[in-house]
Amino acid sequence: MKVFAIIPARFGSYRFPGKPLAKIQGSPMILHVYQRALKVPGIDQVVVATDDSRIVECVETAGGTVFITDPGHTSGTDRIAEVARLLELSENDVVVNIQGDQPLLDSRPVVAIIKMLLDVPDFAMTTPACPLEAQEALNPNRVKVVVDNNWKALYFSRAVIPYYRDADTIEDMPEESGQYYLRHLGLYAYRQNFLQTFVNLPHGRLEQIERLEQLRALENGYSIGVVRVEEAPLEVDTPEDLDAVRSALAGQ
Repeated sequence: MKVFAIIPARFGSYRFPGKPLAKIQGSPMILHVYQRALKVPGIDQVVVATDDSRIVECVETAGGTVFITDPGHTSGTDRIAEVARLLELSENDVVVNIQGDQPLLDSRPVVAIIKMLLDVPDFAMTTPACPLEAQEALNPNRVKVVVDNNWKALYFSRAVIPYYRDADTIEDMPEESGQYYLRHLGLYAYRQNFLQTFVNLPHGRLEQIERLEQLRALENGYSIGVVRVEEAPLEVDTPEDLDAVRSALAGQ
């Protein structure tokens, strides 16, 4: 059994075209992600999956491994599943989906979701979540997850879940509201056999309503394990986010 980190990188981002090649301290963002992924303990190989020749050239010039994928893919998961097939992984190999917009990637959540996947065979996939304050929970771009006592995901939503019945307004929430809300973070680990199953499942009703791909697994009866981490990484969705990352790196 081997562990592969696959980084989907799409050039044509709606909010930030060319994002993977945006420079941070003189180096394209995709290379920051790639180099950090290489340092994660337990990962055997790191690969970039892209639909754009400019990203291919960037990664290959830096000595990295990259595959060009079908431009018709509708999600990063479809892209990494194609690369996993091209790599001819065995069915029990582990694939980690590392988003290409995390140039400050922390190895600890990656290690934790791999460990949970290997320790709990009942989980088809694993993902991290961190505490979220009540005011932030109102933001539909902060995806919430609720879990059972064994940290199995019950549901993911853009809505405020769980609903705190004893507070009339969000301002009435107790200061420790972070213990009620968990923010889902876009990092996943799967076994190769489930990854290939997942991308061939029909898109679910809840998935389409919420626009949350992971709901497809729950709607089809598969279990998702959730690992609690303490904070969310800085992600780059807009040029303004890039400035925040540059500032963070300058302070290190």
